[in-house]
Amino acid sequence: MSSFLFLIPFLAAIAIIFGSPARMTARGAAIATFLLGMYAATNWSNAMWSYQFSALTIPSLDMAFGFLNGTSVVMVALAVIVLLAAVFTGKAPEDREKLYFASSLLIGAGAIGAFVSTDLFFFYAFHELALIPTFLMIGLLGRGSRKEIAWKITIYLGVGSLILLAGLVWLAREAGTYNIITMLEAQKAGTLQIEPTTQKSIAALLIIGFGTLVSLFPFHSWAAPAYASAPAPTAMLHAGVLKKFGLYGLLQLAVPLLPIGMNAWLTPMLILLLGNILWVGLVTINQKRLDSMLGHSSVMHMGYIFLALAAVVASNAEGKTNEFGIPAATVLMFAHGISIAMLFGLADRIERSTGSLDFSDLGGLAKPAPVLAFLFGIAGMASLGLPGLANFSGEVMVFLAGFEGRDATAPLGPVQIATILSLWGVVISAVYVLRGYRKTFQGPTVNSTVSATDLTSMEKIPAILLAIALLVVGIYPRILLQLLS
Repeated sequence: MSSFLFLIPFLAAIAIIFGSPARMTARGAAIATFLLGMYAATNWSNAMWSYQFSALTIPSLDMAFGFLNGTSVVMVALAVIVLLAAVFTGKAPEDREKLYFASSLLIGAGAIGAFVSTDLFFFYAFHELALIPTFLMIGLLGRGSRKEIAWKITIYLGVGSLILLAGLVWLAREAGTYNIITMLEAQKAGTLQIEPTTQKSIAALLIIGFGTLVSLFPFHSWAAPAYASAPAPTAMLHAGVLKKFGLYGLLQLAVPLLPIGMNAWLTPMLILLLGNILWVGLVTINQKRLDSMLGHSSVMHMGYIFLALAAVVASNAEGKTNEFGIPAATVLMFAHGISIAMLFGLADRIERSTGSLDFSDLGGLAKPAPVLAFLFGIAGMASLGLPGLANFSGEVMVFLAGFEGRDATAPLGPVQIATILSLWGVVISAVYVLRGYRKTFQGPTVNSTVSATDLTSMEKIPAILLAIALLVVGIYPRILLQLLS
């Protein structure tokens, strides 16, 4: 039954292509997917969500879908929430409604399909499916140098995907199966034995492949321009949901199946994630456009989730259990996905109302659009880690994970040093978020903002939905953590 989670938006996209009313079909499919996804989150362990069908005998290939664990459920919940918000956000060009809504549904279907796939082939294939409409949306409906940016993202992610494919095939050959559940069960039983040198090689491919898809420094330069150029639903779905595919893959595959190999690359990974937090963070402060600032901030915050993964890797190498690592990564993936989707959605509304996202053209927008300013403030405060909002819960757990199980009498290890340095990211986030908010909403109105309008009733729906998610998880993070127990 889990297959319906991606079949609903996929079939709706096909229906739109063949003439079904685009807007109505997309919104109906998104609502249905959201309701089914929320229902799945309440009883995900029920056997009815698992499905397996033999597609090929030689070579063995199974169409296998279900939930690997609570992290899969949280990612599906993230995907259905953002998909619902995305199809209600933005304004489709009158002559491109089919492309606009069908592509948005296909990106959502690809992301959901990857999160419910329990076979490596379909896990990989669904992600690649989502990249095609992403390319089309940026190349045909994007802003700025959209064609150049569309090719750049395609080349970057194409190369990253090829490296990832090599690592996944190698891992499957070592495990003797493409079934992820079988792999994990063999690992727990101690029957999956991969040589340390082989683990190191496979881990390197997975870190580079997944890392490129996640925009791990220095493979990150595609992300910010792509999000700044993309139409609102594409930026929301890719930055908010699809980019979590790489983190999800490392968490579900590389960390448990390649503990020795991942630990071999621990120090380089810590250096790279600090590049995301510190270097990209400083670059974010220097941005002169709101969309570019949001794109770089999305890249920056990936470093925190990598830090949680690194903490788990280090604990595994010491034979310890890191109680905070996986929950921290999962909660922060959800929180970041919701907050960045909300920010991109509202930024699109600002551009449509003022005609620009250059900070030099903005100012005083809170006066003519107070609701827009308030909702943008919620998402911005969540992004910088304000207590009471979802990102705060995730970031606190990340910092706790960095010091989990440490002997107070021992010197600081690499993970602890990286955790201390990463705390500067909190300061950096506050600087660029508050600077961006001040330049956009505060001060006197200017020519482009004096006649701006506030959100309509329909435009408030997606923003309020995402704001509720941030508040609920921020006040009661156990709503997600109980899924992981």
